[in-house]
Amino acid sequence: MIDHDEIFDTVIRYVTFSVLYILLIAIITGLLNIVYNVGAIIYEILGGNLIHINFIEVVVSVLTIFILIDLFKTFFDYREHKRIRIVYITDATILIVMREIAAGVYVNRIQYEFILSLSILLLVLGLIRLLVIKYPADNK
Repeated sequence: MIDHDEIFDTVIRYVTFSVLYILLIAIITGLLNIVYNVGAIIYEILGGNLIHINFIEVVVSVLTIFILIDLFKTFFDYREHKRIRIVYITDATILIVMREIAAGVYVNRIQYEFILSLSILLLVLGLIRLLVIKYPADNK
């Protein structure tokens, strides 16, 4: 007889296993990209040339790495405990919003209405995170 729960658990295990490795490869690739960009910036400064690589690219890359790390923690926690913690999701979402604000403000392509809406979103996400930490769920 077919045990659907066992099939579901097996599929979920392989999917999370695959996603964890993909995220790990993305984190390593992003880290190498950051090292390359910082090296290029230092090379251009020492060479006396104008800096063609924006510092915002490095900042956005670092924030992207933090987002990938939070997603990695979320999938790893799900794989270990069979549950998703809201703290990891809110952390990743807060980092995504901060990344968009940093990139948008730097290139002056973001309007004040959009910044205001993202700020309200950050406030709500911060309140959610604060409430989740103050009133944790049962660990049953």
